[in-house]
Amino acid sequence: MNTHTIRDSLNQRETILLAPFASRSSASAGRKYPEPEHPTRCRFQRDRDRIIHSRCFRRLEYKTQVFTRSSCDHYRTRLTHSVEVAAVARTLARIFKVNEDLTESIALAHDIGHSPFGHAGENELNALMLDAGGFDHNLQSLRWVDILDIQYPDFPGLNLSWEVRAGLMKHEAAKPDASLDGLPIGPRQSIEAQIADIADDITYYAHDTDDALLAKILAEERLETQELWRMAIERTDDRYSNLDRGQRIRITIRNLLDLQIEDIVEHSLLQLEHHQPQSVQDAMQAPTQIVAFSPTMQKHADAFRAFLYQNVYFSQSINNQAEIATAMLRHLFHHYCQHPEHMGKKAQSRLAQDGLKRAVCDYLSGFTDKYVFQEHTRYFR
Repeated sequence: MNTHTIRDSLNQRETILLAPFASRSSASAGRKYPEPEHPTRCRFQRDRDRIIHSRCFRRLEYKTQVFTRSSCDHYRTRLTHSVEVAAVARTLARIFKVNEDLTESIALAHDIGHSPFGHAGENELNALMLDAGGFDHNLQSLRWVDILDIQYPDFPGLNLSWEVRAGLMKHEAAKPDASLDGLPIGPRQSIEAQIADIADDITYYAHDTDDALLAKILAEERLETQELWRMAIERTDDRYSNLDRGQRIRITIRNLLDLQIEDIVEHSLLQLEHHQPQSVQDAMQAPTQIVAFSPTMQKHADAFRAFLYQNVYFSQSINNQAEIATAMLRHLFHHYCQHPEHMGKKAQSRLAQDGLKRAVCDYLSGFTDKYVFQEHTRYFR
């Protein structure tokens, strides 16, 4: 079998196995910079591999999810979070018979543009950039894969397929006439992008809770005020007895994920049956989001999210860490604005094109937590 036959066989398999509303590699809108097709991989496979092999993806290992890893090796990082999101997303993609490679690519890349120090770092960069376009980690992910991560001699960025890049613009899709390279990205986005988005939500609901319990920021008694947690605990206790505390928590976290996934599957299959999309465009133009929670589960998930923000993300312990981290980012931002010659050569090369503040913001967005400490020590001791 020659290599071109291998790729053709993969594309043909997508045609046969995937639902009519699924994205197909052979029907992709293509890449910004045209390239020859790979002989043994279809387009979205190639995208996934480019993301995994990129420097901006590897740096996620040293970026905070919620808790800094310096205090415990078991806390999630942006990298492990992204891998967990991809695992959940791929499961859902297989159930709905849509493109698993595309779904996984969006899931793996969704946090590539995240700042160091989690949401506190993102909020600080946004405040520093208010007069220069602001900072949003989703759009920053697109900047990294489009222009900032230089891996190839023939083009900037990773030159990913249009469908992956569009999937990173989830907050933009709902805006009127939202587009990328002249093609509409909304109002609902592709099913693959919808899956990656909701997989992100349910993964951090569950796993940030797990880490918060490990960090002793959350007590189980507080969690029992939440219906979603009570449902998960009830399933645990129905299936097991005599578990120690650690086992009971681990099984309950898994049940927390399972309950949400089961609800998404049941509700979304009903949505697909109701709307009967026959193309990617039909799914994107559906009057309601297709991949979604049921109204009851959405109510529980919204309450649980609000609970996490109040009791974890804005807790005093996290705020104490955040104050130190954001102060360092702020110091470095102003330092590089005053001394752009201290930035790396690639960042300096973009000053004329992007302006001082955007170039500094891009530079800092690529920092890991530990590199912030290193650079801050260098300039401020």
